[in-house]
Amino acid sequence: MKKLFTLLALVGVLSLGSQSMAQDESVDSTAMENDTTAATADPVVEEPDPVVEEEPVQEVEVEQSFHQIVKDKFIEGGVEWMTPVLICLILGLAIAIERIITLNLATTNTDKLLANVEDALASGGVEAAKEVTRNTRGPVASIFTQGLMRMSEGIEMVEKSIIAYGSVEMGRLEKGLVWISLFIALAPMLGFTGTVIGMIGAFDAIQAAGDISPQIVANGIKVALLTTVAGLFVGIILQVFYNYLVSKIDSLVNQMEDASITLVDLLVKHKLTGKA
Repeated sequence: MKKLFTLLALVGVLSLGSQSMAQDESVDSTAMENDTTAATADPVVEEPDPVVEEEPVQEVEVEQSFHQIVKDKFIEGGVEWMTPVLICLILGLAIAIERIITLNLATTNTDKLLANVEDALASGGVEAAKEVTRNTRGPVASIFTQGLMRMSEGIEMVEKSIIAYGSVEMGRLEKGLVWISLFIALAPMLGFTGTVIGMIGAFDAIQAAGDISPQIVANGIKVALLTTVAGLFVGIILQVFYNYLVSKIDSLVNQMEDASITLVDLLVKHKLTGKA
């Protein structure tokens, strides 16, 4: 009987142990299923931050002024050779501007002057005519004054006086032109001299480098030719002013000649009428 109770107790303990183990296995299987489900689930993909494309910085091209360009080229050409060319330009322009102002002031309305002289001769004689010419500005009036001053010595002396003083006035009008012509010839020669010296320096650089590099040759030739360009520009500018001055002087000389002939005719007419 005791053995039977003991057997029944063992069976009960075993049954209880088997139930607890079954429950533990079911819990473990459930946990494993949950882990498997979590593992097989779609992984969460983190979206990368949007890349903000930076706009390319546009380089702002600064346009150089004409003054800055000339300054840069002046420095590239070499101050020691560009400076004499610049001096030729400054002096030539100064003389040309002074001559232009002088010649414009020397321009006279010859028709009006001749009319005033004729009226003065008719009303007050030679002295009145001299007063008119003295108060008038210009080489034509000066020639008239010199001719009227010789009226007492005869018409021939008047003509000689007008011719002689006309040459003096013509020399005054041409004053300074020789310097402008000198600068016109000198500026290109200085430019060519700077070019030759620059070419020599370029070949020295090639010899020192031991190789004919296109960059060395190009830089040397460019710098050398800048002086020639500067000299030619100066010569062209001064030549324009020179030709204008020559044409202006020729116009004044023609006025003096025509007016002098008309004055002699007036004096002859005045002498014949006997109003001396």
